[in-house]
Amino acid sequence: MSYAGVTPTARSRAMVRESRHLLFTVAPGATWIIIFLVLPSAYLMGVAFMTNGPYGLPEMPLSLESFRRLAGFGFLGWSPGNLYTLLRSLWQTLVSTGLVVIVAYPIAYYISTCRAKWRPIMLLLVVVPSWTNQVIRTFGWMNLLAPGTPLSGLAESLGLIAPNMGLYPSNFAVTLGLVYNFLPFMVLPLYAAFEKLDTAQVEAAQDLYASPVRAFWHAVFPQTLPGLLAGIVLVAIPAFGMYVIPELLGGGKGMMLGNLVANQFSGGANWPLGAAGAILMLIATFIGLYAMRRIGKRLGGGEEVVI
Repeated sequence: MSYAGVTPTARSRAMVRESRHLLFTVAPGATWIIIFLVLPSAYLMGVAFMTNGPYGLPEMPLSLESFRRLAGFGFLGWSPGNLYTLLRSLWQTLVSTGLVVIVAYPIAYYISTCRAKWRPIMLLLVVVPSWTNQVIRTFGWMNLLAPGTPLSGLAESLGLIAPNMGLYPSNFAVTLGLVYNFLPFMVLPLYAAFEKLDTAQVEAAQDLYASPVRAFWHAVFPQTLPGLLAGIVLVAIPAFGMYVIPELLGGGKGMMLGNLVANQFSGGANWPLGAAGAILMLIATFIGLYAMRRIGKRLGGGEEVVI
């Protein structure tokens, strides 16, 4: 706002009104973030550097023992169990995110090419399943993948599983559950990118006799890159720390980092170790965001992609 030609008194009053308006606008959101994000994160950081008490509760003095335990060092020496859990979490995240991208791209493209009156309905069909509680949806997949179901029977007839063995519990079930759960989070940003697609570039690539793959890579992919990176962030970050799906569909065979952290606050009774695992997930989140911004800048021709 310009204050040219305004008296100092009126200018100060206007600035006070603007400050109050800004305060009332920002204060609710800032308060929410401080109470439910900043303070819990600060508390976890403090707990992670404390000593595990007799009943699993944190106590003084400060120590790095929780990080040593997280790295696999215990009373009997080094054990790779936690490292396997971390690597399994990374692998499941990479695989599920890649599969979500493969499935979401054609869905988002098809919806964007539908008639305008059908697009909201198609998007609603994609989003509606996520309105149901995640635990209920996961129990539904448990019933679909259990022994004796058509899907398990088909896998048994193809020799993929042993007789009378279902597809659940298994790492395959965990991956399938992650793909199903996070598919809408990839479809929506990709659809928004396809909505702004410049078809003239695609037509120009076709006029130059580019193959479908080259036309997609040079004309479609760069334009949908912001939506793709936003979808990867929305899928990969929560998938890395997922708890419900590995716990139910993995049946103890597919423990991920989120399960390891949750167990330390319940049956494992080691709050500092759980807090150290939560900090590791926060660090991985920041590294992932930084990597996505760098990749987006490189693939976007030097222009930084906002995530």
